[in-house]
Amino acid sequence: MARPASVNLSISQLQELLGARRSEIQRLERERRKVERRLEQLDGRIRQLGGNGARGRTGGGGSRVRNEQTLMTMIEGVLGKSGKPMKVGEIAEAVRRGGYRTKSANFRGIVNQTLIKDKRFTSAGRGLYQMKK
Repeated sequence: MARPASVNLSISQLQELLGARRSEIQRLERERRKVERRLEQLDGRIRQLGGNGARGRTGGGGSRVRNEQTLMTMIEGVLGKSGKPMKVGEIAEAVRRGGYRTKSANFRGIVNQTLIKDKRFTSAGRGLYQMKK
């Protein structure tokens, strides 16, 4: 890799550059806080109108979706009502239809891991799960 060309700046010039960058960072952080406050207000208004107020943004500042029931409880309800073995995808879809909210891009995988780990559920075949008897 080629060596970068040397820059001949004095210490005072470097300190001036660093100071300017620090000032710019502080200005941008203040601007970010203002924008975040405005987004929180908009989310609140969306919730008042009946929306979920979920932010479609990625990155920091967002919060995790809170559900009234745990995923395990929701799965237990779905499998209990079914009374027969179900495929993981069917269980995931039924849980979502039941009101479980998630931002996960791979919710089916999360449901699958929950079914494997929780002792209340048992495998009834490849990709099929049921309540333990």
